[in-house]
Amino acid sequence: MPDDEPSESRRASTAGLGIRYVFGLSSAQLVTAAEVTAVVLSLSTQSADPARASTHTNLAILVGVLLVAMFVTALGGYRSIAPSLRWFVAGAEPDPAQRRAAINLVRNQSVLLLAIWAASGAVVIVANPGAGLGPTVLLVIAVAFGCTSSVSTSLLFTQRIVRPIVAAASTEFTSRETAPGVVARLVMMWLINSALPSLAVALLVVFHANGWFIPRSASLVIPVVVLTTVSVALSMRALILVSRSISDPLTDVVEAMAEVEHGQIGRTVDVYEQSEIGRLQSGFNRMVAGLTERDRLRDLFGRHVGPDVARLAVEADESVSGEVRDVAILFIDLAGSTQLAATRTPQEVADVLNDFFRIVVAAVDQHGGLINKFQGDAALAVFGAPIRTDGAAAAALATARTLAANLRSLPVVDFGIGVSAGPVFAGNIGAENRYEYTVIGDPVNEAARLAETAKTTPGRAVASGAAIDRAADAERQCWQRHGSVELRGRSEATRISVPRGDDNGDHD
Repeated sequence: MPDDEPSESRRASTAGLGIRYVFGLSSAQLVTAAEVTAVVLSLSTQSADPARASTHTNLAILVGVLLVAMFVTALGGYRSIAPSLRWFVAGAEPDPAQRRAAINLVRNQSVLLLAIWAASGAVVIVANPGAGLGPTVLLVIAVAFGCTSSVSTSLLFTQRIVRPIVAAASTEFTSRETAPGVVARLVMMWLINSALPSLAVALLVVFHANGWFIPRSASLVIPVVVLTTVSVALSMRALILVSRSISDPLTDVVEAMAEVEHGQIGRTVDVYEQSEIGRLQSGFNRMVAGLTERDRLRDLFGRHVGPDVARLAVEADESVSGEVRDVAILFIDLAGSTQLAATRTPQEVADVLNDFFRIVVAAVDQHGGLINKFQGDAALAVFGAPIRTDGAAAAALATARTLAANLRSLPVVDFGIGVSAGPVFAGNIGAENRYEYTVIGDPVNEAARLAETAKTTPGRAVASGAAIDRAADAERQCWQRHGSVELRGRSEATRISVPRGDDNGDHD
């Protein structure tokens, strides 16, 4: 029964979150009902007929309305969130209808509470047809206070449950705003928790002074104290709610920015706001996506032209540039590639070339060189460009010795390595919209010709005299003279050397 256990766990988790959500809504209703009852009773005791306002019938009606309202709140709240919890807990991707329902959870929750308070107030008013204008106005004001208080309190009590669900449903967030923005929230908080209570106290004083609804002989101390206390409690809850709705997403973005600054390019934030704060969250995620794509393209660019060339291209932002500088060139060419292609399948040839070039790239990178280009079954490596380095010739010669040793592990591969050094043009060649970093000069041609000679030379690595002369003494001791050769396209002989130990003679 292994498949049943995760299902049971998901159902338990779904039920648990649903119960927590319903408990939050019900708690908000209870707190608001207690506050409204306290305000109404304090004002009723100062009315012209306090005994009538607190009859057993009215008390029974209030209790009945409260019980029904709590039941409807629990049932409606669970039915509202349960469909979203099922896909959220299971980790599934919501369909468009489920996505809209989850994003509208807060709105539906507010509509449910407003409807319950409106219906409750209507029932109480209908049950007291002869109450008169004063009590009716009092009930209307109490219901309006209950609506605003229950909505804000319920948001405070349920936001930790609703936020992750809304975030999971808002992966394709658009810039539409369906929630009040920062300014609107602050204005509403002031209006509900400061302006309206102050207006209520002012109206009580005016009514009392003129004998409207409240006899002049009645005392306003208790109603004012109760109304002020309730207003302070509601203000505290509303302040916490508004501050969290602004500070929490801002904190998420700030922390994510710090992580991105430290190299965690893929860090994103949850989008659970449907206001300009949500635009900030989704905007940050789009920025991170852009940085990730730029980083991916830069990495891809670096794989084609080398990381140093890519970095210089980004930093300099120059399309065509270059200079003449002294570098070392290593050219390596695969021997017998025509026969290899004739006796093996294209996939097998590709596998051989990949194994060959993998060793070449590793050795060149190890000694600080740049693979400038792959030419079929050959590769050209540059040392000393685009980054100036000391000991470019020594690095190229050391790379040639490493390759000569490592490539012998490939059973079907023969090769030739040529190393030369001297001044070349190193830079970008091409047009403004399409160019390539390359090196041009006699050392490039000489290294290619030496690679041909090396295919028939013991050790399969040959270096020109120019490269040996530019190398440090430690590296120069690793090579020995191997006479001179007349390279194709040249009228003068070129002094060559091979790695020491591959040939016992010193040929002049």
